[in-house]
Amino acid sequence: QVQLVESGGGLVQPGGSLRLSCAASGSSSIYTMGWYRQAPGKQRELVARITSGGDTVYADSAKGRFTISRDNAENTMYLQMNSLKPEDTAVYYCRVLIMGYFYWGQGTQVTVSS
Repeated sequence: QVQLVESGGGLVQPGGSLRLSCAASGSSSIYTMGWYRQAPGKQRELVARITSGGDTVYADSAKGRFTISRDNAENTMYLQMNSLKPEDTAVYYCRVLIMGYFYWGQGTQVTVSS
């Protein structure tokens, strides 16, 4: 059974940084891993995703501030978030694609506030 465990969320001041982690277990055939977020009253949206080969896609809001990476040997994905803004406040979710199926993590709260 695939399990995703996210960590690294929290409260940070504007301009600060956080690093999110997503550890996957239960499968070694992970193709695409991605971070999504959902703010109150808004739809869930893509933040960034990365393939097993290292190809990346970023939302315009994340470009230049966030960096996605992964450790294929550990089935772990990271999101380094710098220069955080209040509008980055949301629940951040990890999603992985395994053998044609998507799996979601439980989410981790990121709050950017002074």
